[in-house]
Amino acid sequence: MLASPPRNAELCNFPFDTPNTPSDHVYPETPSSQITPQPAQGSLLVSDDLDLDELRSTIAGTRGYYARDYSLGLGWNNMRYIIETAIHHGSLLNRTVLIPSYIYARSCEYENAVCTAHAQIINRGDAINSDEWRNLPQEQQMGWKVPMSVMLNLTHLRRSHPVITVAEYLRLHDLSPELELSNGQWDTQKFHQNPSVDDTQGKPPSLHVIENGWYDPQDLNRVDRLTEEMKSRGQWDSLLGDPAKDEHGGWPSPIRSKVYLALEQALSGRQHVLEFDRARDILQNNGVRGVTSDEGLIQVLNDNGWEVLYTFDGALGMDYVKNVVDPIKQVAPRDSIRGFVDDYYDFTEDVLLLRGEIHYERKPASLRFTSTPARDAFARLVLYQLRHIDSVMELSAVMARRMQERVGGRMWMGAHMRRGDFVRYNWAMQPDFGDHLQRINDRLDAGRDILQSITAEPLATYAIPDVAVNPELIRHHPPQKDDSIYVATDERDPGNLAYLRDHGVVRAPDLITIEDRRRFGWPLLITDVLGIVEQDLLARATFFYAHALSSVGGGVINIRAASGADPRTARVD
Repeated sequence: MLASPPRNAELCNFPFDTPNTPSDHVYPETPSSQITPQPAQGSLLVSDDLDLDELRSTIAGTRGYYARDYSLGLGWNNMRYIIETAIHHGSLLNRTVLIPSYIYARSCEYENAVCTAHAQIINRGDAINSDEWRNLPQEQQMGWKVPMSVMLNLTHLRRSHPVITVAEYLRLHDLSPELELSNGQWDTQKFHQNPSVDDTQGKPPSLHVIENGWYDPQDLNRVDRLTEEMKSRGQWDSLLGDPAKDEHGGWPSPIRSKVYLALEQALSGRQHVLEFDRARDILQNNGVRGVTSDEGLIQVLNDNGWEVLYTFDGALGMDYVKNVVDPIKQVAPRDSIRGFVDDYYDFTEDVLLLRGEIHYERKPASLRFTSTPARDAFARLVLYQLRHIDSVMELSAVMARRMQERVGGRMWMGAHMRRGDFVRYNWAMQPDFGDHLQRINDRLDAGRDILQSITAEPLATYAIPDVAVNPELIRHHPPQKDDSIYVATDERDPGNLAYLRDHGVVRAPDLITIEDRRRFGWPLLITDVLGIVEQDLLARATFFYAHALSSVGGGVINIRAASGADPRTARVD
């Protein structure tokens, strides 16, 4: 998340005009609405809610609600990954997905009072019952409630998925939106005290809880659903499993053949899987024949109690950056695999709650897939169905045009420079600020060479569904050595910002005008909202560089991939 406290002295002082939100229609159709500046306790956070008829239309045809305990203490990009997962889970179960009505922004681009005039200020530690920020100065412990409708285009999302906010659920049950818990958890008591306004029998919504430890303990691989072929190979028995742990069916004890044992011995850690090619190497080293081809390897695996699963590779093999642009195969023992649909679809309770967090050390969607079409369906959700609001994309397009003008109409390059809490936790790429900028310049120098070579070669795309090559890449001349670069950073130290400026770095304040700010409205006061504008801007850079430990880079890569960028035009390390 692009966020950090000391205030930016380069920003201009201005009063905001009353801004308008995009006037798209939502699913179902709803009138356009305005987000107007509100005092701290105003109705801002629910101003874009659907009315009761629209809520009825949204949930019609689904089998109830899917709820989560959301980790509101995380930055926006990690929150988005969690929301992507929840929406996909809901689609698998044909349930309306409940998402938070707001997120907590971490920083204001001006003095705290300026943002507080438009959004409710909170102490983040108090809100989520955490001591993570207690040692910081008081003003740096604060955050602001930002409506989900600012961070995500709910209009666009609702065209393909039944999604409502917790505040909308509460209104549908004649409950106050003030009941929404500040820590993002689902209140199993207060949220279930009233029947739906349409329930003539007066029954409060029923609830089933999936306990966190049942979802994917260390020796279990959660997948979207078991295929019939997989069930047949492994003799799936619907009478096995532990119903007390929501297990519906199970595998008989496997035959531990030489192949099974050789692969099992290589398993370690939470990831109870092996990479596809590593499994091949292990078997070849153990004298197993017939595994040279992929088809032969899959046959040997299936004959010996193992299955091929489909997922995405993270940056540098880690899953901090949960992009969906590098599809891979992994293998797992069949008896470790349980299907999300198989275990949870048949519950008939009104609300199905998955308790706790399933984000850290998990793959995108917090499960793996048993087929490539299923994996592609999740990729489409991430790449095309969840997107920024129109105001974000419009402003980033204007900024990209101005950036290109600064470099004489040539291609321009950008990077994300994560500082802030990464420096505090010793996660920054380079502790020294000057060394960090030098690293970025070195990577972009290499990127310039790549761009010069690509103009003479065929363009490619990422391995994602429904994408076409973006010819925009070769419509401009490559960058020159002395061209300015764009850097999105959460650094706010005046001396370090002056260092960037002295070294030819362009930042958001250099490209955003007072008219842009008035047109966009109050959310641009919030550093986290500026962060998603910069994320969309970096997706338009001809070459992009970021850090593999920062979730910001993963979001940029996903947007670039969806727009048809060539994989050679980005680097994450």
